[in-house]
Parts: sequence; structure tokens; C-alpha cells
Amino acid sequence: MLNVGIIGATAYTSLELIKILLRHPKVKITYLGVRRTDRPMISDIFPTLKNLLDVSCEPIEHKEFPDNINLAFITLPPTISMQYVPLFTKRGIKVIDFSADYRFRDKSIYEKWYKAQHTDSAGIETAVYGLPELFREEIKKTNLVGNPGCYTTATILALAPLLTHGIVYPDDIIVDAKSGVSGRGREPREDTHYCECNENIEAYSVGGHRHSPEIEHILSIKTSQKVSIQFVPHLIPMNRGILCTIYAKPKQNLKETGFILSDSEVHRLYKEFYGKEPFIRLKEGNETPKTKDVIYSNFCDIATKVTENRIIILSAIDNLIKGASGQAVHNMNVMCGFDEKMGLL
Repeated sequence: MLNVGIIGATAYTSLELIKILLRHPKVKITYLGVRRTDRPMISDIFPTLKNLLDVSCEPIEHKEFPDNINLAFITLPPTISMQYVPLFTKRGIKVIDFSADYRFRDKSIYEKWYKAQHTDSAGIETAVYGLPELFREEIKKTNLVGNPGCYTTATILALAPLLTHGIVYPDDIIVDAKSGVSGRGREPREDTHYCECNENIEAYSVGGHRHSPEIEHILSIKTSQKVSIQFVPHLIPMNRGILCTIYAKPKQNLKETGFILSDSEVHRLYKEFYGKEPFIRLKEGNETPKTKDVIYSNFCDIATKVTENRIIILSAIDNLIKGASGQAVHNMNVMCGFDEKMGLL
């Protein structure tokens, strides 16, 4: 039995993580840590857990943790998370971090976008980006995974096949992404109050969202070319789910390479690329992804369409599951040699 701890147990993603772990046959939750000075019952914070997990949470401010943890999920915000991760990795404990602190291999990119000095150089150098579909072999060997963000998961999975095979220009990509309000987190803020976000849709962080460099960084590493995107996120009045509509320009010399640009050939490329990946579902014909089809699941649904001068890729995920907690459990399963679908299907 794998004993796990959750450091930052009051987050939306922590609730989803707990629900998944409670049905995982090889895991036992042995520690819940919170950034507060009292010791609330987790079922008081999340009443849905009543009679399912009635245990108290422990303050983490003194950075003292029990010895019976085999794997820690760190669900703390960026710049705070890296203060806690080394406390586990230095003891040989596996860590899956939900923040952006361990997603970049280049520390300078992180420091530029997050306006903070990274204090765990050893960790950032050894961490593996936690997309099992693209980095499975590396995840198997590591003790530290940087769990991807929700927008990045939906975008990277949608673009990886085309960029890997050199079908589209890597510097002419537009990403139009829409997310439910839970993507903003559980901390109260004015723009997520009901009266502010209901009956409204708006773009935000245009040209400056922190997931832009993460998407470019990981796709550049994976496809061995410099990738540049125009990324515009939108907040829409629903609880959860992400839909990305991505516009990529096909290269002009595709005929010379023997690739015939058509709906069927692009679809075939995606089927070959993702093979038997358990959590990638490719839409057939004129079907398109819908957020209602993926919420509460760890699936990423993808569809492609070839137009006169663009390839349009659509992807949908649950931002709290495939974009966070479900993906973290998938990473845990890979790291620990469990069936990858365990607890998730």
C-alpha cells in the first residue's frame, strides 16, 4: 500500500484528488496539510467527504512531516510550492507538484514570468514534465514530477502530433481557449464572484498569460524546434471544463514530403501518434469535442479539421481532472508501476 500525503489540502484540485485516491486500491491517504493554524476536519472543509474521510488537517507552517509518507502531492501556489518540495525529495520521497515551480527546464523562463527567484535549482534540473502521453519513460524514472497546467495540457496534446511530424509552421499558431471558473482556483476574488462572471464571457491576460511560455517551452523541447503561439484564454460562466480551438498553418512543401493534407490523413496521423493511449479520445468524422463529454473524467477529446489554409484542432478536458488531479494520479501510477488507469476508470 502506498501512503500519500497532500500538502495544501483545501484547494479545489485537492478535493478532486482525494475523491480519486479514495477509490484507488493501492493508495492510503495518511496526511493532509493546510496553510492555516487550526486543525480542521477535512470533512468540515469539504462536507461531501463526510463519512468518507473524517480526518484532521495539520498546519504546515513548521514544515514538519511524518515519516510514513511514500509520495507527496503538493497542491500549493507557485513560488510557495518550491519551499516544501525539497523537504520531501531530500528524504527520498516521490513528489508530484501541482504548481508551475517544476514545469520549466530553463529556470530563467520561470523567473521571468513568475517574478521570483527559484530556490530549488537541483529540483528544477531533475523534474520531469508530467504529461504521460509524451514523457512516460522519463516519468517512470523520476522522483519529482511537475504536473502540467490545464490550458497547457489541452493545448500541448492537441498540437504535439502536427509539430512532431513537421506538418505545420511552429511560429504561426493561434490558441483560443475557454475555461470554467474553477480554473481560477478557490481563493476568493472579485472577478469570480457570481454577479461578475455569470451571464458573461471575457478574455483575460491577453498576450501575457503564464501558460503561454509553458506551452512553448514544452513543445519546443519535445519537437526540437522553436515553437511560438498566440494564446488567448477566456473565462466562461460554467463550473469546470476547458475547450481549446487551435489554428495552425500547414507547411507549403508537404507534397514534397509525401504527406497528403486531408481530413483523413491528419486523423490517421493522430491515431498513429496516440496509439492506445488510455485517456486520449479522437473524434470521428464531423464530431467535435464538448466539455460535457469530458467533465469528471481524465479524458482529453481531440478533433481535427483541414480548411483551405489552416488545420483546426479542437480539444476538451476537465480542468480539475485531466488538467490537474486526474493527471497527477496518472503520473503517480506511472511512477509507481501501477496500472495507468487505476483509480481513473
